[in-house]
Amino acid sequence: MKKIIIAFAAALTLPAFAQKAKTVSTEKQKMDAFVKNLMAKMTIDEKIGQLNLVTGGEATTGAAVSTGVEAKIAKGNVGGIFSLTTPQKIRKAQEIAMRSRLKIPLIFGQDVIHGYKTTFPIPLALAASWDMPLIEKTARVAATEATADGLNWTFSPMVDLARDPRWGRVAEGNGEDPFLSSAIAKAMVKGYQGNDLKAVNTMMACVKHLALYGASEGGRDYNTTDMSLDRMYNEYLPPYKAAIDAGAGSVMVSFNDINGVPATANKWLLTDLLRKQWGFTGFVASDYTGVSELVAHGLGDLKAVSGLALKAGTDMDMVSEGFLTTLNQSLKEGKVTIAQINNACRLILEAKYKLGLFDDPFKYCSEERAAKEILTADNLKFARETATKTFVLLKNENQTLPLQKKGTIALVGPLANTRSNMPGTWSVNADFARIPTLLEGLTTVAGKDVKILHALGSNLIGDPNQQIWGTAHGRDIPRDNRPESEIIAEAVKVAEKADVVVAALGEASEMSGESSSRTDIGIPDTQRRLLAALLQTGKPVVLVLFAGRPMTLTWEQQNVPAILNVWFGGVEAAHAIGDVLFGDVNPSGKITMTFPQNVGQIPLYYAHKMTGRPLGNNKWFTRFLSNYLDVSNEPLYPFGYGLSYTSFTYGDIKISNNSFKPGQKITVSTTVTNSGKRAGEEVVQLYIRDLVGTSTRPVKELKGFQKINLQPGETKNVSFTISEEMLRFYNSELKFISEVGDFKAFVGTNSRDVKEVDFKLLK
Repeated sequence: MKKIIIAFAAALTLPAFAQKAKTVSTEKQKMDAFVKNLMAKMTIDEKIGQLNLVTGGEATTGAAVSTGVEAKIAKGNVGGIFSLTTPQKIRKAQEIAMRSRLKIPLIFGQDVIHGYKTTFPIPLALAASWDMPLIEKTARVAATEATADGLNWTFSPMVDLARDPRWGRVAEGNGEDPFLSSAIAKAMVKGYQGNDLKAVNTMMACVKHLALYGASEGGRDYNTTDMSLDRMYNEYLPPYKAAIDAGAGSVMVSFNDINGVPATANKWLLTDLLRKQWGFTGFVASDYTGVSELVAHGLGDLKAVSGLALKAGTDMDMVSEGFLTTLNQSLKEGKVTIAQINNACRLILEAKYKLGLFDDPFKYCSEERAAKEILTADNLKFARETATKTFVLLKNENQTLPLQKKGTIALVGPLANTRSNMPGTWSVNADFARIPTLLEGLTTVAGKDVKILHALGSNLIGDPNQQIWGTAHGRDIPRDNRPESEIIAEAVKVAEKADVVVAALGEASEMSGESSSRTDIGIPDTQRRLLAALLQTGKPVVLVLFAGRPMTLTWEQQNVPAILNVWFGGVEAAHAIGDVLFGDVNPSGKITMTFPQNVGQIPLYYAHKMTGRPLGNNKWFTRFLSNYLDVSNEPLYPFGYGLSYTSFTYGDIKISNNSFKPGQKITVSTTVTNSGKRAGEEVVQLYIRDLVGTSTRPVKELKGFQKINLQPGETKNVSFTISEEMLRFYNSELKFISEVGDFKAFVGTNSRDVKEVDFKLLK
């Protein structure tokens, strides 16, 4: 009887699936017919024009700037514009396109990275929330605001796996783990694109940067990469594929080379892997001047490299105009084919069709929407709540935090009274004038019973030139040209009058992000000297750390009572920091990149391979084992680490069965108890290790996580289901398989502090 019921239920669902498939098929047929008919009318120059992406000039990430844009639009020589916003400006550009011969609409894009005008925390901070519905909603809000201001294409999500915090662009990514980054990639794509790309409040996602950009040698931006296929397929490629599987409509190519061939001209990457293996059907755009930069890579002149890029699978040329100025001649010379140009053109036109631009080119040009849907009270409230969930409590000795809403607080440091640095890198649409400073935010949250004293305390960086480099794009922090000793002495006097000192230190927002690599990732020396002087007062000191990357904080961990990493929290960062410092919100963030003790340990990440001479349980040096003479192998803070104002106690792991076969599943579970006095959220993490295999496997791999909320004294049972599919990996032949044998499952509060249980996968 049960089998009959199941079969009947399955039969009931078939018509719905069939109807949906029929609808999708019909829509594709309509699109194919429309595009085919349009392309039959297009000249070669008009087809090539669709492949040309120019900048509107509001934000640039390179030396080149597009010129003569309006004339090119009128000729049909522009397919899209980025960095042009507002319904008025976009309508004007689109009207020019509508006066061109074939009236093909433009696509409008921008780097909407972590919110639009309602700026959310930087992506590395959002990842620290481990909250997929929250992250998806930030992308949904960003899409709603950006489309209200005329945009329909975002150069996000950036899912480059990164294990070198010297690379500034770790701020834009999700950290070091492929499993977590893949989950975030899916959430972001869904948030941007929704269920209907033709809806006026959704926008096309562009997953970037394909591929391996986060592995730039030396942590230096735009640098070369070199890695094995084992690492590529098992660790670095999964987040890109996850975004594509989630339906991302476009892909942006990375700057680096892969196996000796720059990504923009890499046929294996863009055709064999992306399209043939992964089945991607959207279009591929270069990064800013990525095509012309192939000349500097040594691949030929502009005409030669443009042909190489097109043939490899790059469909749209951002700013270089190599396609626009050379492809017609290359076609005449037989260097490229009409089929290659047609294919790229078709993909661009299909994207515009999917967005509904052929139905209404001006659908995103509503001044009414722009007035009503941007920077709304609800959006700002959500931004504030979001920021509080991303902050990571790194240390809290003797319950220094939360602060009491009474007495006197000394707020000191170069980041205490700046607006422009609060939202973080890639907040190109933020209105700095409307963003509160930390001083203003704490004053608002603290209330009338708290007196807040303020002093600069130090310059951002001792070297004035480096401070200029670290405060680019209008993020200036005025320098005090008095001797450092006088500035510190002034701050010490203020601290001595207070009950507690809050030191707002770390990086300015543009000390991380694109073109912001650093070899010294500690707090700048002049700030460190200020911090030491504040500690010498004997007052309790709370370090509010602004950072766009993991930093080397060994001295701070040893000496400062409390450290709260607030990253860069977006438009409502100041109020959110106050909410957490004063205990209105209990911090729950967990880091998604390992913090090293010093730069010499880099790259340092939890999912490393075991060597033939492992250090084992020893904490430091043992001759002829894999370790250092001068520092232990341990990180300062491990992946997944983050404290709370309460405490959580884990019970022993239970397992439903210590062995299973493919097609079966087992469950591991544990109890988590809030053993403190405050309600709090905890991220329970599952890791798995394959103990014996035909290829070396990581010592741990994240395979699951759950964020739970517990009241004081409350206990919850947390369980994870393990299937054979979760144990698969790419072997040396690049076959995606699982192997029978012994495994370990680990459950705990971070990648280091776990409890374990053994199990077997049988034939």
